[in-house]
Amino acid sequence: MLITIPEVLNAEELSVVADLLTKATFVDGKLSAGQEATRVKHNEELSGQDQLITPLNNLVMGKLVQHPTYLAAALPLKIAAPYYARYSKGMSYGNHVDDPVMGPPGQRYRSDCSITVFLNRPDDYDGGELMIQTSFGEQKVKLKAGDAVLYPSSSTHRVAEVTRGERLVAVTWLQSSVREPSQRELLYSMYQARELLLRNAKGGTETELVSNAYVNLVRMWSDV
Repeated sequence: MLITIPEVLNAEELSVVADLLTKATFVDGKLSAGQEATRVKHNEELSGQDQLITPLNNLVMGKLVQHPTYLAAALPLKIAAPYYARYSKGMSYGNHVDDPVMGPPGQRYRSDCSITVFLNRPDDYDGGELMIQTSFGEQKVKLKAGDAVLYPSSSTHRVAEVTRGERLVAVTWLQSSVREPSQRELLYSMYQARELLLRNAKGGTETELVSNAYVNLVRMWSDV
């Protein structure tokens, strides 16, 4: 399931992010890569020692974790601090699958979903598309600044080579309270139907039935 999360950041917030990233220290992205990813990862990432990480996380993650589409589609239990990645001309990230378990000792989590937040405009760079393998073939994702995409961490994906300009993104991973992807997809569809009914048929019998079914399925399938 690929879900676009619209307008995680607005224009003013994106301007703040851009200013912070201009002042940030970037290092070779291979430093954070696992053994398999090292072969195909060619980008730069914000240094983990950079003090600008805190204000960036407060802004980017603060907005993401409150977004209703994120909450409904991911049903999050745990979410990681993001990496801020920069791709300049000639950089790319080859085919890979994200590690199944991430995080430091004592803070481990299962990676069910990956999220990429686009931090600059698509016309700022050529190439750099996020390419995700799905049952319908390879899907190309290149969103406007401030939007995000949520996709299964188990999917094979890559970042196409940037041929002009610079691509800036934040990438994070989460453990969902509902482990099974097909169940999350069904619940998200039910959530959308429930929201429509609550807007257009509030108080109706059909609204109550769908709402109760949604809530009780979340209860049945949740790990918590």
